[in-house]
Amino acid sequence: MSASVSRASGPSERRNGVLRVGTRGSALAVAQTTAVSEAIAKATGLDVELVTVTTHGDTSRDSLADLGGTGVFATALRDALLADECDLIVHSLKDLPTGDYPGLVIGAVPKRADARDTLCARDGLTLETLPEGARVGTGSPRRVAQLKAKRPDLEVVDIRGNVDTRLGRVAEGDLDAVVLAAAGLGRLGRSDSVTESFPLSEVPTAPGQGALAIEVRAGDETRHGPIAKALSAVDHATTRACVTAERTVLAGLEAGCAAPIGATAIIDDGLLFLTATVYRPDGTEQLTASHAATPDSLSRNDLAAAARDVGDRVVAELLGAGAAGLAPLGSAR
Repeated sequence: MSASVSRASGPSERRNGVLRVGTRGSALAVAQTTAVSEAIAKATGLDVELVTVTTHGDTSRDSLADLGGTGVFATALRDALLADECDLIVHSLKDLPTGDYPGLVIGAVPKRADARDTLCARDGLTLETLPEGARVGTGSPRRVAQLKAKRPDLEVVDIRGNVDTRLGRVAEGDLDAVVLAAAGLGRLGRSDSVTESFPLSEVPTAPGQGALAIEVRAGDETRHGPIAKALSAVDHATTRACVTAERTVLAGLEAGCAAPIGATAIIDDGLLFLTATVYRPDGTEQLTASHAATPDSLSRNDLAAAARDVGDRVVAELLGAGAAGLAPLGSAR
């Protein structure tokens, strides 16, 4: 059988030899799900069908804070998976709440893309060269705090909409710049819009940014069948460990995925390093903690244990320093 990736106009019935992969309908969601599906098809020889699911976050124009955080994008996809309208669903990991969801598990985390934030500004401007009082758009409380910390003179504008809509507001002159994730721009072929990329050491991003999560019904990840085969084909152990460490911070602080928290984990020379920062929403204060762990090996279980260990130690230091009183952290679910 020759593997292929196709699109379904709505929920589709199970067919032998076909994996149904659920995705949000935005251009970015479809692009990243298509990339995952193509990798699965190539590695397994299975045909893959994309099933588009509309979420409340896609249709509402309210701010993320009013909607309850980016977890609003996950609910409809999860409902479709539990209803057997698809076999796998693909999330941007930074949009996925850290709390367990009954009946579902993260079955795979593919290799991470660029985790950095970028500035997309008019006239090739950078954050330093933006004029005083420039209007910069973002829908993220973390990015608001980081922008205000570096440039308190800026007018930060709350925005929603897809990547093209946000870039369009800069092109039309309504905004001087927007802050967007490098990974999303790259997946859409819009990296040429970037005028500055922020180093993770200076501007840590949302836990899990740049990574994807493939969620399945509990048990499907361990059964000997096409779903388990697909998950094994795309899972990336070191990426999974890094995002587990970052999300352990989010969970330990009982914070929502839209909270003003940045976290960066890397594996280098056999060590797992994690740094996390909690920001006061107006950018006037921040707390940072950094720790490292040594996995016993690079096996998935040892990496996961090291990730949880280093995450717990970072959480303990941040809470001890008063992080809970610095910002409204929201709900981890």
